[in-house]
Amino acid sequence: MTDDKDVLRDVWFGRIPTCFTLYQDEITEREAEPYYLLLPRISYLTLVTDKVKKHFQKVMRQEEVSEMWFEYEGTPLKWHYPIGLLFDLHASNTALPWSITVHFKNFPEKDLLHCHSKDVIEAHFMACIKEADALKHKSQVINEMQKKDHKQLWMGLQNDKFEQFWAINRKLMEYPPEDNGFRYIPFRIYQATTERPFIQKLFRPIASGGQLHTLGDLLKDVCPSAITPEDGEQKTQVMIHGIEPMLETPIQWLSEHMSYPDNFLHISIIPRPTD
Repeated sequence: MTDDKDVLRDVWFGRIPTCFTLYQDEITEREAEPYYLLLPRISYLTLVTDKVKKHFQKVMRQEEVSEMWFEYEGTPLKWHYPIGLLFDLHASNTALPWSITVHFKNFPEKDLLHCHSKDVIEAHFMACIKEADALKHKSQVINEMQKKDHKQLWMGLQNDKFEQFWAINRKLMEYPPEDNGFRYIPFRIYQATTERPFIQKLFRPIASGGQLHTLGDLLKDVCPSAITPEDGEQKTQVMIHGIEPMLETPIQWLSEHMSYPDNFLHISIIPRPTD
């Protein structure tokens, strides 16, 4: 892969200032103060909120405590989506800090998966990495790794260790020079205005004529409604890691540098603010 290490580092260390408040109907022994945290964009809510749980459990009646879950403006937040994706999809045009409501009761079974331990997050994360490598390299890279390498990827993410994670992950981002890119690009497109979880299909980084496919090419093929007509006004924003990449950016470069640790490009299509 082309080594733009500063980009990888900036993506890894992206943070969202967040204010957690307890849902008003939760029964507490005394008033619950809000809790502030800088959330890593690349991680998962249930992986980085132990401190939030401890803070609010101090004021709860223990018999009232069951599985903790989070909500933003009425929308339950899916823990198996990376934090940066959740923010881009639901809150990217709101003032910071991001205001998240904490619940300990009435788990929304229809909307959220249960997450009883960090093993559940690890299993989901590794399943995504394996799926991404199946698309990129027919699973050859991940299958040649040892179990300790898989563990190093997970521990690097869990402990927020950039070097530890990338020492292994860079192998997943390489390809033979004669190929000019991956077999297919692992991506998922999410739309704030639809119930459909995400769009995912096979998309090659190189066109049949040899030219590099761009982000714009991907959107035209998979989600044409995100592309503004030439005479029309731009109604949507295309966000990856909180920024709007230029549509001319090669999709191979984005896949190598702007993927989340699960090796997928998570692309949010959200309505452009009108004010």
